Amino acid sequence: MKNGGVIAWPTDTTYALGCHLGDKIAVDRIRGLRRLPDHHHMTLVCPDLKMISSYARISNETYRILKSLTPGAYTFLLIATKEVPRRLQHPRKKTVGLRVPKSSLTQAILSELGEPLLTTTLIPPDDEYPMTDPNEIEERFGHALDLVVDGGEGGMGSTTVVDLTGPIPQLVRAGLGPLDGLV
Repeated sequence: MKNGGVIAWPTDTTYALGCHLGDKIAVDRIRGLRRLPDHHHMTLVCPDLKMISSYARISNETYRILKSLTPGAYTFLLIATKEVPRRLQHPRKKTVGLRVPKSSLTQAILSELGEPLLTTTLIPPDDEYPMTDPNEIEERFGHALDLVVDGGEGGMGSTTVVDLTGPIPQLVRAGLGPLDGLV
């Protein structure tokens, strides 16, 4: 991935497409595979809270929330630091989506890479649901990917997305992450 590779792999929620954070060409490949517009935001997948703090401003209260919900099926919208390329931030809000997944496979990939992955759910163009079968992913997208990690049948659930940029958490999308005590 450090040389421009794009992979598909199962996270703790769905199969995702991922690449090296700073690789604009790889990001463009992902956008092309999914036919995503330039303004579609991707998520930085990090192994832990320490790495998240390099890419987002985190108050003490936000840290407590993150600590109680990670690792898990959540994506958090946070104010981006200067470490996040502008093209990956929301143009007006200067936010970035970050998550720490529970998946041991994802954690192993992140450990080997030593930095976050830039990701998006593997939902084919004109489809409503993510792909779940690694064989079908290989058949449909293998020609355009550098690697399909076969982790077995994947899930179809999405992360719970929570905006932590304001004084109180705001639910953006309900997903697999429980809402108990969150918002």
